[in-house]
Amino acid sequence: MAWRPVDLDPLVLVMVGKPARGKTFTARRLARYLTWLGYRARVFNVGTYRRRHLGAGQPASFFDPDNAEGVAARETMAREAVDDLITWIGDGGEVGLLDATNGRRDRRDWVRRACEEAGLRVLFIELSVEDDGVIESNVRGTKIHGLDYEGWVADDAVRDFMQRIAAYDRAWQPLDPAEGDHIRLIDGGRRIEAQGLHGHLAGRLATFLLHLHHGTRCIVLSRHGESRFNLEHRIGGDAELSDRGAAYARRLRDWVHRPGQTDLDGLAVWTSTLRRTIATAADLGAPTRPWKLLDEIDAGVCDGLTYDQVHTRFPDEFAARRADKFSYRYPQGESYQDVIDRLDPVVLELERQQRPLMIVAHQAVLRVLYGYLAGVHPHRIPHLEMPLHTVMRVTPGAYGTTETREVLGPEAVQT
Repeated sequence: MAWRPVDLDPLVLVMVGKPARGKTFTARRLARYLTWLGYRARVFNVGTYRRRHLGAGQPASFFDPDNAEGVAARETMAREAVDDLITWIGDGGEVGLLDATNGRRDRRDWVRRACEEAGLRVLFIELSVEDDGVIESNVRGTKIHGLDYEGWVADDAVRDFMQRIAAYDRAWQPLDPAEGDHIRLIDGGRRIEAQGLHGHLAGRLATFLLHLHHGTRCIVLSRHGESRFNLEHRIGGDAELSDRGAAYARRLRDWVHRPGQTDLDGLAVWTSTLRRTIATAADLGAPTRPWKLLDEIDAGVCDGLTYDQVHTRFPDEFAARRADKFSYRYPQGESYQDVIDRLDPVVLELERQQRPLMIVAHQAVLRVLYGYLAGVHPHRIPHLEMPLHTVMRVTPGAYGTTETREVLGPEAVQT
């Protein structure tokens, strides 16, 4: 995919951290971000291998460093995951993420040597959290709801998982700078240490990790209300709202202030700088930030034309766009690839936000942002349904994203 930077040497990101420090959450977010940027990225979770071979629900004693049988089994699962990761990169993968505690130096050493012998660069990512309150919150919020504790009473699951953490504590060896290139996130990203960040991609990952937090918040996506250009089936422009578009703005205001929507308390609003989004959000009663970065995809010489006019005046362009909507770039305009690059700072700021957020923008822009939040492959993004006069409530979580859609009306011309 041509829009990516040129440092495409395969990279292995090795997660390091005690249980309930956010390794799986971070690995999955990194993989999602990398995939959105166009890299072939994949997470190899050693716990998944353990459950596949030994079943879920292994007790805390299985993780005791004095349990020789348990240690041997976990080493076998880790080696299988590393072998699969290396094979996958050999088949065309670009960034493999090894998700495991990797809490001993000898384990990290053989992982690094195995990767380097295969010609792969290794970057360790260590997550360090020592706040007991944060750790217990992570356990109660995510770990006891996973496959290992299916059917358990919550308090029993918490007790067992805390015993698992204690078992890892007894054999824990923190990452030493001499072990290799690394990024170290301390206390949930409040502080970051880095060593050996060579190349554009490693620096980009460090920046992403600086913005990442583990809290949940509601993100609402909405296109602007129907515009006069929608009525005429025209592309782009800076048209005003139609009467139905103005009616949607009122309904959106009422929806935001509907009783019982506590997940929208403290709502912030982002819009593009175009009139139709600003007018749609004008009466929401929330702090609003217009972003040039959120403006609709630039249609270049086709801006303001109908699709029929594009077909007539630029038949080759019309055919090229139909053949590959993701890579197609309007003459003197943008492609979806370009929009992804343009929205990278928006995604970083989106990850940093801890309050509920509404983004009122445009079809192509919301497709790209939704594609990031939902983990949609980039080439599917141009074909996502983003209807007018509909709100999409998206809530990112530790292990996935939940979504609901609600049509507020009135019926609009969907262009």
